[in-house]
Amino acid sequence: MSARSRRVERRPAVAVAVTVVFFAWLYLPIAAVVLFSFNSVKSLSTFRGFSTRWYADFVHDADLVTSLVASIGIAAVSAVGALVLGTMLALGLSRIRSRTGRAVGAVTLLPLVTPEIVTGVAALLLFTGVGLKLSLVTVTLAEITFSIAYVTVIVRGRLAAMSTEVEEAARDLGCTPWQALRLVTLPTLVPALLGAGLLVFALVFDDFVLAFFTTGVSPQPLPVRIYSSIRFGVSPAINAVGTVMLVLSALVMVLALIVPRLWGRKSSSLDLITGA
Repeated sequence: MSARSRRVERRPAVAVAVTVVFFAWLYLPIAAVVLFSFNSVKSLSTFRGFSTRWYADFVHDADLVTSLVASIGIAAVSAVGALVLGTMLALGLSRIRSRTGRAVGAVTLLPLVTPEIVTGVAALLLFTGVGLKLSLVTVTLAEITFSIAYVTVIVRGRLAAMSTEVEEAARDLGCTPWQALRLVTLPTLVPALLGAGLLVFALVFDDFVLAFFTTGVSPQPLPVRIYSSIRFGVSPAINAVGTVMLVLSALVMVLALIVPRLWGRKSSSLDLITGA
């Protein structure tokens, strides 16, 4: 066997090793957070035994619970708002075949590639410029604006896969444009809409950068509250909060993957974002 052949055979082993190191580097800190959230002692370096005392501290901490409820509310309203506006934008862009439509579509993708800190600073300058007091309302408005692009990309992808003949047939059978949209197009988009809504909910729920720049004093979204807490010392209760956020986000992402397949779809809304 030649030296070149031996090098070719060794490459998969190297690739596997690099993959293992990458995932270990990525997920071991998260696993440590989950593990120490069940620590029986107030230590972030020594694990003495399993206990749920830090989850009890989290539940009895009024500020953290208020922030959790605020984050869920922001994520839910942002998901609904982004769904409505993003779907309208996707429907409009799918019907514009000119250069103007392509230009608007390209501009729609800018939030996906723009650094989030730039978006956060821009939102802060806008709200202070118009005299709008920072609060949960400003956070929600900023999150809706940021999330519209995700919904538009997902819905446009589903619209591109749909046949226009179905809607045209409905028009030929006497439906008005609104009836064809309401009775034919929108029901077909339900799996994509549900997947996009769940994806936006997960993204907004644990978003920190945009919330940090647009939130007020109280109540604060949970990620901002956690950041404010760790500046004065890290408590194991923060691990419990992080674990709760991790579990909620993971459940929502799993739903975003599963929901489209309940309608017989072979791909999910996340596939349009990841390119899978």
